[in-house]
Amino acid sequence: MPYVITQPCIGVKDASCVDVCPVDCIHPTPNEEGFEESEQLYINPDECIDCGACEPACPVNAIFEESAVPDEWRHFIKINAEFFKR
Repeated sequence: MPYVITQPCIGVKDASCVDVCPVDCIHPTPNEEGFEESEQLYINPDECIDCGACEPACPVNAIFEESAVPDEWRHFIKINAEFFKR
């Protein structure tokens, strides 16, 4: 999984990252079912092309390259992947 959305996104879901993603791999988008119910946004690890456009677009610094996820948020790697297995 190239990029991971972590703790700071919870309750914010700004969606600036959705707007800049060239492959639309961040879900749920504001137009998708489940957006309101979702705690945060997630990056689909099978669709992400590792371009990094989402990282600087995030106003709360919630997005990290997988290898750079802070230790306290490493469990979000699994959380992001599991969201797409439902």
